[in-house]
Parts: sequence; structure tokens; C-alpha cells
Amino acid sequence: MIGFLIALLSGALMSVQGVFNTQVTKTTGVWVSSGWVQLSAFAVCLILWMATGRDHVAKLWEVQPRFMLLGGVLGAGITWTVIQSMSILGPAKAALLIVVAQVVCAYLIELMGMFGVEKQPVNMWKLAGMGLTVIGLIIFENQ
Repeated sequence: MIGFLIALLSGALMSVQGVFNTQVTKTTGVWVSSGWVQLSAFAVCLILWMATGRDHVAKLWEVQPRFMLLGGVLGAGITWTVIQSMSILGPAKAALLIVVAQVVCAYLIELMGMFGVEKQPVNMWKLAGMGLTVIGLIIFENQ
């Protein structure tokens, strides 16, 4: 249950953050806004790291495969794409498209066993759920 609630909180935070970042971009520009997002996130992480116990930073160099360290690069791309999509489409439509893309991509990662995730068999109920999500997207788009 706690995982479910945290996931809901994550989605809500992402939507609010996207709106905040889009508004900041109107004044500063996309790269200043994106940079601020990454810098302020780093500051929060640094403070929490110092407050909650200090895992060894040097352990990062033990991560294998090395490309897994590109999460921050992906984060910068996520920030930019969320800002752009919300600016162009509006928060609701952008968030819906983002969530659909996340679900489809995550399920493909599971099906193919990519990036160290345990490969899962095709599940017709999950495919049906994704289909309903896409139908919901079409309904939302054409209303």
C-alpha cells in the first residue's frame, strides 16, 4: 500500500513541478529553468545526505554497467521535455501523454528484461489495461 501511495505522490509532484518549471521558463528561458531545477534538486539531496547518513559517494564508481550513471542526464532531458510539452499542450494533456508514454515504455522494459530488470511474460490483462489507457487518451484528446 505504501508503494501505491508514494507512486501517487510522485505523479502529483511531477505535475506540479512541471507547471512550476513552465512558469519559471517564461521569465528565464528553458535552460536557466532546467539548470535551476537540477541545481536545487542537488542542494536538497546534499542536505538530506548530510542529515540522514552518508553513503559513500565513491561507490558510484562501482556501478556496473557504467551507463546506469546517466540518470542525471536523463533527468535533464525529462525536465526539458516536461517544460516544453506543458508549455505547448497545457498541463493536463501533457501529463496524460507523459503517463501513457511511461506506462508503455516501462512495460516494454519489463517484457524485454532491459537494464537489469527481470524479464516478464506477456500478460493480456496488462495489455488490456494499456489499451484502455490509450483509449482514455483518445477520449481526452477529442473531447
